[in-house]
Amino acid sequence: MEDDDDGSKKTLSDFLTEYHSDQLQSILHSSDHRLHYPLYVDFAEVMEHDSPLAHEILFEPTKYLPLFDEAAKLAQEIMYEKTKKIWENESYKEGLERPPPTIKEFVHVRIEIRGPMLDNPELCPSIGRVRVKHRGVLLTLKGTVIRSGSIKMIEGEREYECRKCKKRFKVHPELESRNSIPKPIFCPFQKPKFCESTSFQLLEGNKVCHDYQEIKIQESTQVLGVGAIPRSIPVILQDDLVDIVKAGDDVIVTGVLTAKWSPDLKDVRCDLEPVFVANYVRRINEIKLDIEIPDDVIQKFENFWSDFKDTPLKGRNAILRAICPQVYGLFTVKLAVTLTLIGGVQHVDGSGTKVRGESHLLLVGDPGTGKSQFLKFAAKLSKRSVITTGLGSTSAGLTVTAVKDGGEWMLEAGALVLADGGLCCIDEFDSMREHDRATIHEAMEQQTISIAKAGLVTTLSTKTIVFGATNPKGQYDPNQSLSVNTTLSGPLISRFDIVLVLLDTKNPEWDKVVSDHILDQAESEKNKCHEDLDKMWPLSTLRSYIHFVKGYFRPTLSKEAENVISRYYQLQRSIATENAARTTVRMLESLIRLAQAHARLMFRNEVTRLDAITAILCIESSMTTSAIVDSVGNALHSNFTHDPDQEYAKQEKQILEKLKISG
Repeated sequence: MEDDDDGSKKTLSDFLTEYHSDQLQSILHSSDHRLHYPLYVDFAEVMEHDSPLAHEILFEPTKYLPLFDEAAKLAQEIMYEKTKKIWENESYKEGLERPPPTIKEFVHVRIEIRGPMLDNPELCPSIGRVRVKHRGVLLTLKGTVIRSGSIKMIEGEREYECRKCKKRFKVHPELESRNSIPKPIFCPFQKPKFCESTSFQLLEGNKVCHDYQEIKIQESTQVLGVGAIPRSIPVILQDDLVDIVKAGDDVIVTGVLTAKWSPDLKDVRCDLEPVFVANYVRRINEIKLDIEIPDDVIQKFENFWSDFKDTPLKGRNAILRAICPQVYGLFTVKLAVTLTLIGGVQHVDGSGTKVRGESHLLLVGDPGTGKSQFLKFAAKLSKRSVITTGLGSTSAGLTVTAVKDGGEWMLEAGALVLADGGLCCIDEFDSMREHDRATIHEAMEQQTISIAKAGLVTTLSTKTIVFGATNPKGQYDPNQSLSVNTTLSGPLISRFDIVLVLLDTKNPEWDKVVSDHILDQAESEKNKCHEDLDKMWPLSTLRSYIHFVKGYFRPTLSKEAENVISRYYQLQRSIATENAARTTVRMLESLIRLAQAHARLMFRNEVTRLDAITAILCIESSMTTSAIVDSVGNALHSNFTHDPDQEYAKQEKQILEKLKISG
């Protein structure tokens, strides 16, 4: 048996010296011998080098992963002589005083699984499908970190000496018994004969300690069906793996499934709880959002815009009609939702101060005006999204909280942290908890959440789009400010780039049009235009288009666009309106973001006057009294015009006259 282990160790060390000599040399030249060093290995390379041994690693990881670590030490010894000679020659020739290479005690091989193996349900199951049959197999799990515990120090091993045969041996902690190190029962040595001693001496001064952290990962709600409850599993990180992920991160974890006993409490049944011991952890936040779009799909987008070269707004409206098609009209809302999902370009100045590129949208409306429909449709369009309500969220609320789990304080991520890099849809926005109201300001503007709870002090990323919906407090009063009508504070409302008010006022003509549309949807013969629209811009194509224009275009403002935005901002500052709380520098930033988003929507890399004026019209729609448009109207009753390009020409002339800009 020992000969087999030595043979496997030799094969693994040969593999490391052949494929990973650069990593080994880097470790040898590192100065601190007390650190734990990772050595990253692609499992596909092991398969190519020795397929039977790779199979053994896959199905007996508890035996072969420690062997791999020992092989790394053996590979260091092989590389040491060669590296030392090179170091001596370089130091002699160049007169450098670099530290000599040294063999490191703590090197851990981290096995990374990529490619087709991630699609194997037996080796990469979803967290909800992890069962007893997966125990003792090298598994890979995908999920989102929802809790992260503090970093602890645990004892890694104890060394004992047998009082009878005087031989020394090491005892390691047992995860099953919560990392306690059991006292040895008998002497493990069997050669030349069984010792059978039960008396041992603990050797002091040889204590080895490890960094230790527990996190909890939860399967993504994006891959679950309706009504399915996302499952979670605790993950143990040790040594170099600690503190590399935080709450809200998407991760791929490779490791071994085991179990640990629940705490030993009087009159409480003692159960085995599943736990995942990580060997390798990879953050996939950026990788997940960077999804490749086929060239033929991009060509389809280019052909679409070439067809509408002379009537670009007609082409834009064709895309907007595909937004929440079951809701009739609401042109202003559909335009606002699209611009919010696309967003602008993040700006970082010389001092490192960031101006967010993500836009935020708030819908304030009477019941039955389609707010929740837009929230759900927007969530489908985003690559990463979380839908919640102000009160219906977890104990972490919308931001983050500290929870006590097994006697230890851990951070639990809320909706905004879990939606980092995506979209957070919040229904009943005005019913937020008090601590959420205090912290959401920073989350929306600075896109971070600073935490100082239960001794846990950190900063989490919330680079997310916030799409909120709320009902007015009682009957909406147009004569009162928005904060009075919604119970939301002025500073919080100012965080939203667009706030649209949807009032269900009595309008017989509009009611007739809407009822005809609903009845038409029930008749198959009259539904051909909707079928054509679905074929041209189905949900998958719409999602790909939004993702492509966000990643490909980084629009810059033209002189004409700068002039229009600047004049409008000056006009707003010069007049007193009920929106004085929003007429700040934030409004100027919102105008730039919306103009950039519209340029992206129009498949351009330059912000033109058209984009700037469209952004102004969106901002004007947020106000009950307009500074430059004669009649703003109710966003609920806004509809698609037959000739949008001609309609825009009229609006442009009117706006330029009010801004005193020559056409």
